[in-house]
Amino acid sequence: MGRSKAWSPAELSYRLLAAPWGPALELFSFAGAWAPPAEQIDFGWAAWEGERVHGALIVERAGTNAMLHGPVVVAPADAPPEMALEVAGELLSGAIRHAEGVGIDTLFTRPQGLDRIWVRHGFLPVPEPLLPKALHGRPGLGLYGWRGGSALWSAAGRGMPRARADARR
Repeated sequence: MGRSKAWSPAELSYRLLAAPWGPALELFSFAGAWAPPAEQIDFGWAAWEGERVHGALIVERAGTNAMLHGPVVVAPADAPPEMALEVAGELLSGAIRHAEGVGIDTLFTRPQGLDRIWVRHGFLPVPEPLLPKALHGRPGLGLYGWRGGSALWSAAGRGMPRARADARR
């Protein structure tokens, strides 16, 4: 996966990624990042320079919920880290816009040390029990969630009924 000599996030083209998922899955493999099987991917977002993918984010859907995988960005060794973070932010912005357009109202992700990107886009740390069963078993520690721009979370109606919880005190 060679990279061009002049690399700038502003010169990349950011667009929806559709099946087949080859370019994104190759990038995830190159970076050593986990990705779901191709048949579980609903859509993706990628940063392109011509035919070459520099970054990708893929989305696994479960009804109105989805799990984001990535973003994975591969930049030249001499590129400042801020450039890769800028590409990651652009990928996330595109994925959020697309998710809203296709009826996804809750996004989840494993933070992967990219807290500043997630928080800037309205993601908050959320407890593991809020993750829908269809999205359980994905590798990683921690869980961040985003809800349709409001970022308001409630565990009401989940877990132990309130009357039983109060009785245990």
